[in-house]
Amino acid sequence: MRLLEDKIRQCGAVLPGEILKVDGFLNHRLDVGLITELGKEFYRVFRNDGVTVIVTVEASGIPLAFAAAQFFNVPVVFAKKGAHKNVGNDCYSADVYSYTKGVSYPVLVSKKYLTADDRVLIIDDFLANGAAARGLMQIVKEAGASLAGVGIAIEKGFQPGGRALREEGVKLVSLAIVDSMTDDSITFREDAALR
Repeated sequence: MRLLEDKIRQCGAVLPGEILKVDGFLNHRLDVGLITELGKEFYRVFRNDGVTVIVTVEASGIPLAFAAAQFFNVPVVFAKKGAHKNVGNDCYSADVYSYTKGVSYPVLVSKKYLTADDRVLIIDDFLANGAAARGLMQIVKEAGASLAGVGIAIEKGFQPGGRALREEGVKLVSLAIVDSMTDDSITFREDAALR
């Protein structure tokens, strides 16, 4: 998606450890207009997939999921990180490794918010090795729900997560796929939304 790629070029920064810093518009300070357009694009791509609920991980996926949900007219459920007293014990859970933070943590979804009748679209801000997507897919499977697909704002195409999910037959759409990045340049894959 050219709009997102242009914003990454304009405002993003490459940090050591293959970290792409986009906190000025996507996951700390939010460019609401841009995020709304990303939500519209997720809707355009997945609108015929029978989505009944959008699932994401707190916190960075929530704005994207919210933006998309407005167009689908479906609820958003976000997996909470770690144990929370207000979630209770009747939860689906999975362990997720955070590439950015370098730690594993459990994510939880209350069983009352995800059922076998649901058709789930997973949305998140980044995909590197695919741990968050796989954790959420595990929760979808535990619930007996079906997976409509996975929508990602930015995929690091030089890491294995996206390729592995696609090879497994997951409908994965990333709005921008970074093929390579250095301190002073970012190269995007052409036709990212089609891969």
